[in-house]
Amino acid sequence: MFKQTLKNFSIHFNALNEKNTVSSGDVITGHISFDLTKQMKITSITMELKGKAHVHWARGGGAKTKRRHYSAKLEFFKLKSVIVQEHGAVEVKLQPGTHMYPFVCQLPLGDFPSTFRGANGGITYSLTVSVDRPWHMSKDFETQLNFVSRINTNQPDLQAPLSGSNNMTLCCLWCASGPITLTARTEKKAFVPGETIKIICDISNASSRTATPKVNLLQKQFYYTHNRVNKLMVPIKLASVTGQPVSAHTSDVQTQITLTIPPTASVSISNCSILNVEYLIEDVPRACQMSAENYHTFLHIVVPWVMCVMTSVHTNNKDITVNGEGKITLSGVGLVPVP
Repeated sequence: MFKQTLKNFSIHFNALNEKNTVSSGDVITGHISFDLTKQMKITSITMELKGKAHVHWARGGGAKTKRRHYSAKLEFFKLKSVIVQEHGAVEVKLQPGTHMYPFVCQLPLGDFPSTFRGANGGITYSLTVSVDRPWHMSKDFETQLNFVSRINTNQPDLQAPLSGSNNMTLCCLWCASGPITLTARTEKKAFVPGETIKIICDISNASSRTATPKVNLLQKQFYYTHNRVNKLMVPIKLASVTGQPVSAHTSDVQTQITLTIPPTASVSISNCSILNVEYLIEDVPRACQMSAENYHTFLHIVVPWVMCVMTSVHTNNKDITVNGEGKITLSGVGLVPVP
């Protein structure tokens, strides 16, 4: 009955940038609107902005062990504002037609982590508009926002080059060949989704086998319970590129490998107590005629942050339409009305 009376519920806002992201302290303007097919009495229309994180995983569950579950929740903020409310004994009666309520709102200030959805948890920011009617349960319309924690990529330490080196000697019973030595470096520490990373590898192969460098881009998701008593680490390979082979008994060979970060990669997260996201560049030289179990990882190079770049380019207004079941057809931004 309710969804037949209230239709075309939408939140209309001015997007702040072409990626439709928001950050701490952003001021947003717009309005909510909906159509009524007949008169409707309401107690209130409220907006609530919530930021939270949650994690969950399980271990065990064999024939002799009980499956154990681990979980944690964290709330960053929960803010509420009234759009329409009855005054005393005076009822609010909304007439048939289109109803529109403008707003000016500001996201709370604070060091909040970026939106993230992982295999065992996530960080979400949501806006919920609730319509309360006398003697009825409230009807909620929720939309998710894409929140990005601003990081200044021009900091000197993030623009500094990153390098590492290692070596290994190949063995076969009592015989040992010469060492394979690798030094790998990148031009900087900070990258953005979609950017191409250039890895320069210096290889000396004194062994009797051909060595082929292979570069992997890894994401590591860390999930913690409160106080970090328990931890789960989930590694994910995002990209992989193989370089040119280096012949046996060859010294001082320099090769360049380019690897593109997936555009959909999330930013690094280090400012949440129950969920972290890190990125590594793993350089793995492989020697021919070796079985898979003898392949060794030579070098792990850490890219400290892969982050979104906030732009100041403004785009056209965007609509979020919510159907009668409370589901959205286009993701929007979270809102907190300014007093």
